[in-house]
Parts: sequence; C-alpha cells; structure tokens
Amino acid sequence: MIKVAIGQDSHRFEPDGSDKKLVLGGVYIEGCPGLEGNSDADVILHALTNAVSGITCVNILGDEADRMCRRGIKDSRAYLEAALGHMKEGSRILHASISIEALRPRLSPYLDRIRESLAEILGMDPGSIGITATTGEGLSEYGKGLGIFCTAIITADVPE
Repeated sequence: MIKVAIGQDSHRFEPDGSDKKLVLGGVYIEGCPGLEGNSDADVILHALTNAVSGITCVNILGDEADRMCRRGIKDSRAYLEAALGHMKEGSRILHASISIEALRPRLSPYLDRIRESLAEILGMDPGSIGITATTGEGLSEYGKGLGIFCTAIITADVPE
C-alpha cells in the first residue's frame, strides 16, 4: 500500500551571541545562529519525523522527544530514527520532498550536503529526495529572517 504523509516544523533563531550551532538535515551551517529548542532544533529532521509519524500514527516529537532530551539526546537524527523504528517491517520510503522557508542563511550551497545526509539517515538514494528553499518574498516571520520553517512530504510503500 502506498501512503503519503506531511510533516512540518519551525523554530526561531537563538539570540545573537549564542554558541548554539545551526543544524539543518544533520548538516552544520556556518555563519548563522542556531535555532531555539531543547534539542538541536533541526527543523528539517523534525519535519521528516512528523511526516514519518503521519505514516505510523505514532507521535515522536512531543512527549517521546522530551524524554529523550531529558536523557541528554539532543541530536534530531535520534528522533527521526525513533520514528522510523515504528514503520512496519518491509516498509520503505520511496520519495521525500522538503520545502524550506528562510531569509537566512543562503541555503543553495548546502542543499547537496543536506540531501546526502538525509539519504544516509533514511537509507535511500539521494536522487529520491527533493529539496527546495525560498525566502517567501519576506511575507512571513521566516522570510523576514526570524527563524526557519520546513515542510516535508514523504511517500512510503507500507505492507498491509
């Protein structure tokens, strides 16, 4: 059975002068403050985690991620891996589409690295992961540079 799910996430930037690093899709991005949150606040991995939860109907972000954070697990890859652990045996993600809205940082130099990182985490071909980035013409808080918003849509083949 083919299933499609959507996930989204957003975070504000840390205040100027914060030591927190910006992480997107498991890749460190230089020259921009990190995002506020208990974890590394990786909006791409959080959106993907929510999309996987849409397939499995098991929410990870929220209580489960909070418990992981309290145990010191702040790397969002662990949350996505926890969500993937609830996929039925024999399931596979066929395609992922990621859309990012942010004024900063300029993401085009990082998109290939982010795609490779996601492919490794998801166990799929990088050619099956589409990533787009937009400033949204400055119409939203993200387009004005206050944070980053991400939407992820995944298509999965799930045994019945």
